[in-house]
Amino acid sequence: MSQPLTLTLARRAPRSVPILLGLLLAALLVLPFLALLPATHPLAVSTWMLTLVGKILCYAIVAVALDLVWGYAGMLSLGHGLFFALGGYAMGMYLMRQAAGDGLPAFMSFLSWSELPWFWWGTQHFAWALVLIVMVPGLLALLFGWFAFRSKIKGVYFSIMTQALTFAGMLLFFRNETGFGGNNGFTGFTTLLGFSVTATSTRIALFIATVLLLAASLGVGYALAKSKFGRILTAVRDAENRLTFCGYDPRGFKLLVWTLSAVLCGLAGALYVPQVGIINPGEMSPTNSIEAAIWVALGGRGTLIGPVMGAALVNGAKSIFTVAMPEYWQLFLGLIFIAVTLFLPRGVTGLFRKGDQ
Repeated sequence: MSQPLTLTLARRAPRSVPILLGLLLAALLVLPFLALLPATHPLAVSTWMLTLVGKILCYAIVAVALDLVWGYAGMLSLGHGLFFALGGYAMGMYLMRQAAGDGLPAFMSFLSWSELPWFWWGTQHFAWALVLIVMVPGLLALLFGWFAFRSKIKGVYFSIMTQALTFAGMLLFFRNETGFGGNNGFTGFTTLLGFSVTATSTRIALFIATVLLLAASLGVGYALAKSKFGRILTAVRDAENRLTFCGYDPRGFKLLVWTLSAVLCGLAGALYVPQVGIINPGEMSPTNSIEAAIWVALGGRGTLIGPVMGAALVNGAKSIFTVAMPEYWQLFLGLIFIAVTLFLPRGVTGLFRKGDQ
C-alpha cells in the first residue's frame, strides 16, 4: 500500500531540497558576475535582466512563506500581499527620506504638508527601517492570528478574512491623508546606504541579498519540515481535532508559523522595492495574493522547492505575456489555475514523484 499524501509531503519531498537548493544557489550566484562583463561579451547579463530575476526571487520568497502556512499548516491565506507591501513601504519610507535629504518627501511637499507624521520619525535611519520591516508585518500577523486562531476560524472563512484584511489595507493606503503617497505610492529613489540605487554594484548587492534570503527561507522551512514542529503542523492540517485530543494546543503552532511567514514576506518586500524602484497600494491588491496561491499550487504544496518553481514559471510567463500579449495574461493565468486543479493536484513537483504515489 502506498504512503498517504501527508507522509509523502512531510518526509519524502524535503529530502530533495538540499540538492535542489545547492544547484539553485550555484546558478543564481553566477548571474551577478556575468553582469560585470562587457555588454559585447556573449555571456554578459544586463542590469535589466538581473533586476527582473531579482524581482522574481522576491516573489519566490513569498511563495515559500505561503507554503509554510498553506502547504504544511493547511491555512490558505489570500492576504500575504499585505505583509509583502508593508515591508516594501517600510523600506520605501527610508528611501524617500534619503532622496529628500533634510526636507520632506516630494509627495508631502506637493500636498503642502508642513511636518512629518509621527510614524515617519526615525525612518531616515536604516537600522530603524529594518526594525519596521520586521516589526510591522510581524505584529499585524501576530494580532490577527491571535484573534483568528483563538476564535477557531479556519478553512474558507480564514481565507476570506485574510483577503478582506489586505483589501482594507489597500483602501487605507490609497488615501492621500494617510501619509503614504496615496495612489502613486513611493518612487523617485536615489540612494541606499549612500550608494546609488541604479548603480550596477548596488543592483548586484541587492540581488545577492535576495538570493541569500531565499536560501535562508528554504533552510528554515526545511529545518521546520524535518522537525517535530513540522510533523505537528501537518497534523494540524490533516487532523486538527485529533491533535487537540492528543493534548496539543494547535493555536500556538499556527500562530508561530503564521507570524514567521508574514516576516519573510515583509523582508521580501523590502528587497523588492529598491530593485523595482516603486511601491504603491496596488501591491496589496487581493489579486496579487491569489496569484501567490497559484504559484504554490502550481509548484506543489508542502514541498518548499515547488513554490519557488511555481513563482519562477508564472512570473517568467507573465513577463513574456505582458510584452507580447498583455490582454491575454489574465486568461492564461486562469487556465493555469484550472489545469493545475484538474491535472496536477500535487503540482509540478508531483510529476517527479510518480513512483511514490
